[in-house]
Amino acid sequence: MLNPLQNYLQKFTLLFLFVFINILTLKADDDGNSGKINGFVKTTDGKPASYVTVAIKGLNKSTSTIDDGSFTFVNLKPGVYTLVTSFMGTKAEQQTVTVVANQTTQVTFTLSETSAQLDEVLISSTKTINSKKLTIGKMNVAPMDLPQSVTVISSNTLAQQQSIRLSDVIRNVNGVYLYSARGNTQETFGSRGYNFSSTNMFKNGFRVNSGVVPEVSSLDRIEILKGSAALLYGNVAPGGILNMVTKKPLFEAGGKVSMTYGSYDLYRPSFDVYGPITSKLAYRLNGTYEKANSFRDNVKSEREYINPSFLYKISDKTTVIVEGDYLNYDFTPDFGTGQINNVIANVPRNRYLGASWSTGNTKQSTGTVTINHQINSLWQISGGLNYQHFNRQYQTTERVLPDATGDWGRTLNRAKTLEDYYTGQFNVTGQFNTGAIKHNILAGVDADRYNNTAYTYVATINKVSSYWDNGTSLKSAVYDTINIFNVNKYKLRTDKPQMNPFYSILTKTNRFGAYFNDLISISDKVKVLAGIRWSYQYIAPTQVTNYYLPALTAQAAGKEDKAFSPRVGIVYKPVANTALFASYSNSFITNTGVDVNNKPLSPSLVDQYEAGVKNDFLNGNLSVNVTAYRIINNNLAQTAPFLADSTTVNINTNIKELVGQTKSDGVELDIAGHPVKELDLMAGYSYTNARYSKTSTSVGSNIAGQPLINVPKHTANASAFYNFYNGDLKGFKVGASVYYLGNRTAGNANTVGQTQTISRLVNVPGFTTVDASVGYTYKKVSIIGKISNIGNVLNYNVHENYSINPIAPRQFLTTVSYSF
Repeated sequence: MLNPLQNYLQKFTLLFLFVFINILTLKADDDGNSGKINGFVKTTDGKPASYVTVAIKGLNKSTSTIDDGSFTFVNLKPGVYTLVTSFMGTKAEQQTVTVVANQTTQVTFTLSETSAQLDEVLISSTKTINSKKLTIGKMNVAPMDLPQSVTVISSNTLAQQQSIRLSDVIRNVNGVYLYSARGNTQETFGSRGYNFSSTNMFKNGFRVNSGVVPEVSSLDRIEILKGSAALLYGNVAPGGILNMVTKKPLFEAGGKVSMTYGSYDLYRPSFDVYGPITSKLAYRLNGTYEKANSFRDNVKSEREYINPSFLYKISDKTTVIVEGDYLNYDFTPDFGTGQINNVIANVPRNRYLGASWSTGNTKQSTGTVTINHQINSLWQISGGLNYQHFNRQYQTTERVLPDATGDWGRTLNRAKTLEDYYTGQFNVTGQFNTGAIKHNILAGVDADRYNNTAYTYVATINKVSSYWDNGTSLKSAVYDTINIFNVNKYKLRTDKPQMNPFYSILTKTNRFGAYFNDLISISDKVKVLAGIRWSYQYIAPTQVTNYYLPALTAQAAGKEDKAFSPRVGIVYKPVANTALFASYSNSFITNTGVDVNNKPLSPSLVDQYEAGVKNDFLNGNLSVNVTAYRIINNNLAQTAPFLADSTTVNINTNIKELVGQTKSDGVELDIAGHPVKELDLMAGYSYTNARYSKTSTSVGSNIAGQPLINVPKHTANASAFYNFYNGDLKGFKVGASVYYLGNRTAGNANTVGQTQTISRLVNVPGFTTVDASVGYTYKKVSIIGKISNIGNVLNYNVHENYSINPIAPRQFLTTVSYSF
């Protein structure tokens, strides 16, 4: 007997296999007597030149060279053709070639620049917001033609700023912020009022667990697609999605080794090597080791990371990339400074309040296979499979919630989470015309299977076990007592208690989606984007395994959700370097609980409206974009006031109805580019007003007008790096970065009829930090140093009301690297 998901998968698999087979046999523009051109573009010093445009003069055919400098034209009628290369800031080159039926013509272009000069041009001319390569959108569309806000942070920026954490990188993206850093175990981000959970985090286009501090040394770039991405990825929060793109193999031998040293005994060696194995097989291998103490007493960490990958050219049209990575992260759980009556406690920044023996470890491994097949110059199919294993566990004292005098009975916790995540996707992209109207389409399917096992542990303290409270919940054991203001007030225990597994809960989630999208070019100035997705999600009944008595018998029932996610947008380009756009999109948020008829609650549908303008100035060297948006959840789940009879007052907060509303309004400004060749510039500002706009008056419901948790109203960022390419200072670079995060409200949202008489909100003030860098490069050796948080500003990242972690004080970081 097939379950509902299997039925849907079977039907859609047969449908897309049929489409796949037909596309593979497609011979568009091919009369059986065609030829093709294989080419290679290199610099004067023999290095491959990527991102160079190659066009056939007189025909509407063009392509771009990939990382190894190669390009291909297929299905060409026999004849004489003129090929022209084009790259901003370089001299155009052209060659005449003859195409013979059923044969491949080889051609090589040599640009007049060296690879170093081309890198300068690449940095200073082509990598603005509106021209950067983007894969998370799944379509071959320039960001200027998308009715959506896009940001791409390149590896060049990561190197200049010596970013070692994803939170360092995100400071360059206005409107995206560190949401919390719970217990030093992970980094969680948010945008436009919504949290990026695991549903909104991706690596190489596949969902990735967000419960880890990811490694950034292997990243080629980071892509942010703001707003709704539900059409592309289904059940994602409407604020935006983040995609980490790892470095890929190259058919050119090279590499780099580096050593980073920083404050608090940070040691971080890394390497990155790549090159060809055969004419069709290339490899890349990079890895990092990191060991560090912390500005927090007793806190330390150790990381090992490895990322191998292989690229195989099955043919001129088909490539396969196989890649994997493995992270082992040992850390000290740290739940911060605590709060008293929802006011952050004034304790020294370095004071650690957890048990001295606290330990934590995260292991994460992924494996990915992706295949791309170029049917012809207009049509392409791609697909991939991904597997991820995640294992995080820690044991410590947590939830720093002292009384008014600062006394805190330290409670024990041991946590363990195991996850296995299987993902597959298949996409078809292509272009065709209907009369004078051009179409650029995307059609695809994706499916996920997600197994999560969460363990609960029981402790024995002084021969008294932690216990069930009223037979319904497990009450944490008190380990000892500490005073957060005077750690010498009590004698603290140092022994590590035994904590045994009590029970585990396995939750299986299956997702499936099918989508279609079309970018319609009505003219060179007017483009319309329209598409729709159907999503299906099934959460199976939970499976409970008991290891201890009394046994836990309760388990959650299965739940099925379905939703359509449409989007439509329009782009108007009055001139070539300016685009005005407006769009509407719809996404969904799954809910817990049941309605008054004891049926699982339907998803909440979220509407998003976005409008803006994208501009390129100074011959494409500077982008200035402005975006305004409104996100409305018109059916927020709230406690139902009455039971099904409409008379009996409901006191069960698990019985809900979709009657509430939240709104998030905002404006974002993005500036990026190279106003002069030597200067790299990024800046931005965002305003976000996210709040509960309509709520129920039932006990347990949210309160209208209250802000959404952990959402700053204002954020701003600016960074500038000046590179000396000539003169006496040739090889030097200097830079500075400024980051501002405005006031935000953390803690827990207040609810109607709550037992706590004071507000449960924690007010966190805004702060500004300034970093400065200086570096020097001589031939293959470079060194760069940075001082971060020059003003030694004190502020906090807050998770709910119990993990309140101070930001790092003034620190230095120095990296020496050698390229070969």
